[in-house]
Amino acid sequence: MFIDKVKIIIGSGKGGRGCSSFRSEKGVVNGGPDGGDGGKGGDVFFEVDNNTDTLSWYKGRNSIRAANGQSGMGSRMTGKTGEHLILRVPPGTQVFDDETGELLLDLLNEGEKATLLEGGKGGMGNFHFRNSRNQAPTYCQPGLAGVQKTIRLELKLIADVGLVGYPNVGKSTLISVCSNATPQIANYEFTTLTPKLGVVEVGEYNSFVMADIPGIIDGASNGRGLGLEFLRHIERTDTLLYMVDMANYRDMISQYRVLKEEINKFSPELGKRKYAIALTKI
Repeated sequence: MFIDKVKIIIGSGKGGRGCSSFRSEKGVVNGGPDGGDGGKGGDVFFEVDNNTDTLSWYKGRNSIRAANGQSGMGSRMTGKTGEHLILRVPPGTQVFDDETGELLLDLLNEGEKATLLEGGKGGMGNFHFRNSRNQAPTYCQPGLAGVQKTIRLELKLIADVGLVGYPNVGKSTLISVCSNATPQIANYEFTTLTPKLGVVEVGEYNSFVMADIPGIIDGASNGRGLGLEFLRHIERTDTLLYMVDMANYRDMISQYRVLKEEINKFSPELGKRKYAIALTKI
């Protein structure tokens, strides 16, 4: 299933508790404090993975957390750091703070890795609290809490050319002929229900990526049809290809104007992109 938007709670790990202990070995009486520090809580990372092209792994998961740090031990041994949480996402994923709407991360390139939440610091063991007045402190610190945040993940596919047109205009046919994509093709509207990417080979060494999204209809900017929901997938494209159906009851100019208007309403910036026009069903 193609999933391009999810909301989830993530949390970094809590720091481990410091240890309260005293040196104990043969021949030593009243050994001094030797409690070690707690381990740091696990961090939360995001990593771009080209082997996935959807956010479906996150569907149905309410919260994900990194591991807590372990408690300190005697002999001034520091507790183990909590296991980090590495969240793998496809290229083009944006991470938003769900409460404020702030864009936290924009992840584009394969292998790119970014820290979103730091784990809590481990508490100090009783060794740190010895002084001239108190040679045998029993106090040790608890670890600091991790950080919790509700985030929204949104996927914007990365392509060079985005196909824009009414339903059943021939977008899927074009991308299937030009590229390695295999979309569903039929003689009825909305056969494309999710975005599709295809790599178009140009000669022996060059290529570009083409994106096909569900057809746009009149009033898409007001929520009609399927196209508006997926228009963000062509926000990163360099060029838009407006496809105009010569067999449609609307004339060519009317089709182009409506498509252009809906794009401009969705994003004025997107409406300023380079574009070309292709005539279909001639």
